[in-house]
Amino acid sequence: MRVVIGEDSALFREGLARLLADAGHDVVAKAPDAPGLIAAVSAADPDLAIIDIRMPPDLTDDGARAARKIRDTHPRLGIVLLSQHVETRHSVDLVSQGRFGYLLKDRVFDVDDFLDALCRVAAGGSALDPEVVSRLIGGHRAADPLAALTVREREVLALMAEGRTNVGIARRLWLTDRTVETHVSSILAKLDLANSTEDHRRVLAVLLYLNRS
Repeated sequence: MRVVIGEDSALFREGLARLLADAGHDVVAKAPDAPGLIAAVSAADPDLAIIDIRMPPDLTDDGARAARKIRDTHPRLGIVLLSQHVETRHSVDLVSQGRFGYLLKDRVFDVDDFLDALCRVAAGGSALDPEVVSRLIGGHRAADPLAALTVREREVLALMAEGRTNVGIARRLWLTDRTVETHVSSILAKLDLANSTEDHRRVLAVLLYLNRS
């Protein structure tokens, strides 16, 4: 796996690079700031980018903003955000597109689990820390929010979690676009995700699925 690392801490950056190299992966570029990260991804064409959220030049959410820019130009690239805190502003959109992970640095306790999460994201899956999921779904919690869904609705939701559009879901399940739209509307209603300009309902549905499946 070809990996680009975006991390401003030299100690953490080099330690992560050594860990990946020892596991057989190829670290093709390392960047200490967001502009350098974007340039490195464009030049190296990696399979995965590991990005710290707080990076220069502003040391706020530069890494997360860079991740969104990278996703626009490299939609098939796996992206894993690493952070010491949960940032939700840019993450909800990235989650819904798949090939995305969000791990908290101080909650990565097992190296093998960490490496497995990276490979899972690079292969098209997701890797989300439970605390991240909890913050992103906010108050949309229930004992078993998926219990009311039909088998077909669960299939549709699973494909939504892979980042597929309604058209892509329709092709995969041999359904019409209108039928998929009906299923999605039913899913959102059963999960009690009311229409709101403040919430990304489709993303919240995906997060509930990832948290319970």
